[in-house]
Amino acid sequence: MATETVAKPRTSLRVGVQKFGTFLSGMIMPNIGAFIAWGIITAFFIPAGFTPNEELAKLVGPMITFLLPLLIGYTGGRMVHGVRGGVVGAAATMGVIVGTDIPMFIGAMIMGPLTAWIMKKLDKIWEGRVKPGFEMLIDNFTAGIVAAAMAIVGMLVIGPVVKAFSNGASSVVEFLVNNGLLPFTSIFIEPAKVLFLNNAVNHGILTPLGTEQALQNGKSILFLLEANPGPGVGILLAYMIFGKGLAKASAPGAALIQFVGGIHEIYFPFVLMKPIIILAAIGGGMTGIFTLVLTGAGLRSPAAPGSIIAVFAATASDSYFGVALSVLLAATVSFLIASVILKSSKTPVGETEEDSLSAATSRMESMKGKKSSISSTLTGAGATTAVMAGPIKNIVFACDAGMGSSAMGASVLRNKIKAAGFPDVKVTNSAIANLSDTYDVVITHQDLTERAKPATASAVHVSVDNFMNSPRYDEIVELVKSSNTEGAGGAAAPAAAAAPVATAAAATAEAAPPSDILVADSVVLNGTATTRDAAIDEAGRLLLDRGAVDSGYLDAMHEREESVSTYMGSFLAIPHGTNAAKDHILKSAVSVIRYPNGIDWNGKEVKFVVGVAGINNEHLQILSSIAKVFTNKAQVAQLEAATTVDEVLELFGKVNA
Repeated sequence: MATETVAKPRTSLRVGVQKFGTFLSGMIMPNIGAFIAWGIITAFFIPAGFTPNEELAKLVGPMITFLLPLLIGYTGGRMVHGVRGGVVGAAATMGVIVGTDIPMFIGAMIMGPLTAWIMKKLDKIWEGRVKPGFEMLIDNFTAGIVAAAMAIVGMLVIGPVVKAFSNGASSVVEFLVNNGLLPFTSIFIEPAKVLFLNNAVNHGILTPLGTEQALQNGKSILFLLEANPGPGVGILLAYMIFGKGLAKASAPGAALIQFVGGIHEIYFPFVLMKPIIILAAIGGGMTGIFTLVLTGAGLRSPAAPGSIIAVFAATASDSYFGVALSVLLAATVSFLIASVILKSSKTPVGETEEDSLSAATSRMESMKGKKSSISSTLTGAGATTAVMAGPIKNIVFACDAGMGSSAMGASVLRNKIKAAGFPDVKVTNSAIANLSDTYDVVITHQDLTERAKPATASAVHVSVDNFMNSPRYDEIVELVKSSNTEGAGGAAAPAAAAAPVATAAAATAEAAPPSDILVADSVVLNGTATTRDAAIDEAGRLLLDRGAVDSGYLDAMHEREESVSTYMGSFLAIPHGTNAAKDHILKSAVSVIRYPNGIDWNGKEVKFVVGVAGINNEHLQILSSIAKVFTNKAQVAQLEAATTVDEVLELFGKVNA
């Protein structure tokens, strides 16, 4: 019997639009706070505001003309090519700003990522070909040239094109409003939400146009076309009263999450369970928009997430009644339509309501292309045991600096996945600041997961509290097995019996470590520290004495520890600096200190402290060797019993240098 696949290949048009929408959302969502700040200043200080103030109102124009587009351009560029991409993206965005007389949000969404992509491709051309000592000179001048050229292109070409598009789109919206046709947009918006296409519509068109409209009128109806929580909560209320089984039991909690938390995704399985209920969402959406048109109500800025709290926080001073009535009537109409459908329909013979909801949740996750942490609250499904919509190719460990903890975790999991027969699955590590939405699975310390999610919205996120031997690693291996074997995602079965072809990351991990990363002078068999902070100082001083770091790096090591613990498990801690402290690193180095009596490390016993400072990932090879040792109980015992520095160096795959 053929195994049923969970999803079609990711190359479908729908998934492509979803990814495009996610990318657009990734440029807007991190900057929503700035949009809200502009909305607050506008609401209070413009002539029609709560407290008109001519002097403070001077902030309104520059913020929407310069600040917001530049933030979007920088964010879009950074998503493509890190901080370097963000800088050139922001500089190029200045071209479209100067070249037009309207807020250039769409222009920023084009120029930021486009310029960063060009920079990324050019960097690839001369990667590894620049003579040592000239890297900074080449990097800075090439970035300046690309940014200047693209700013000119933005001013002379992209800006006028975007302005023409924006004027045309505004005319269409004006036509719909003047002819009473705007409510009919719900026919497209509500189904798009359930199919996860809403980001492309909301953040690609409605937010930019709505912001321009709000600048002129102090508010815009467009901000509430997609964000109105009324249609969704109406459907969930209908399930609370007329649903059955698990659907009825889970509807109250889902309604609270959707209405107050603003997570509209929670009601999508209820629609997919009975697709005809989409009529309720459409009816509620049309009613809400019609009410806004009649009352002339609108929001000052985007409401994100689509929570009733966020909606009212962004409501214009003269629109509270209209917005409240819009939400109420949308929920009422949606509830009535959904109630009629639920009362007149029956669950198919042989299928329970719980089966229907579980199947609908699976279909939703299939369409989204990954497991949903929100929807799993409806069915109790595990977080990492599902089959993904396609083969897993890229896994990343992310920590604050991308230097120590993540490198160790990546090495451990890389070995596990390779042993399972999947050598082509790439397992890397990265600083959270450098993440992009190109990974299938993202693994972070549980205290950092929320920081990693905005930049990697399309990935499955796994939280761990122990990078060395987390039980979640075995779950991830099983996820790879189920998603990368034939019949589970379209990928070929693993060639476990064949000689593995190591990936670049794995090959790097297995290579002999550079001779000057860990030296005998940086290994101490009997540390003198008795506390965590003193041990960090001791490990940091060894790096300082070698000329690998300056004194500022030691402060950053303590700062990193206060943010997220560097305890790894297996009696090991690897203190290192923050991502911002990389300028304090002069060369790559590792120090190793043993504490035979142990040290209390935030309630965990630590006997080995490995200080880390790395440039260009040169230290990752020695960290890989250390990770292999600390996942082997016998070798950990050898380390505890070692009487000479040479024994320690040999265990880490290195001859005394």
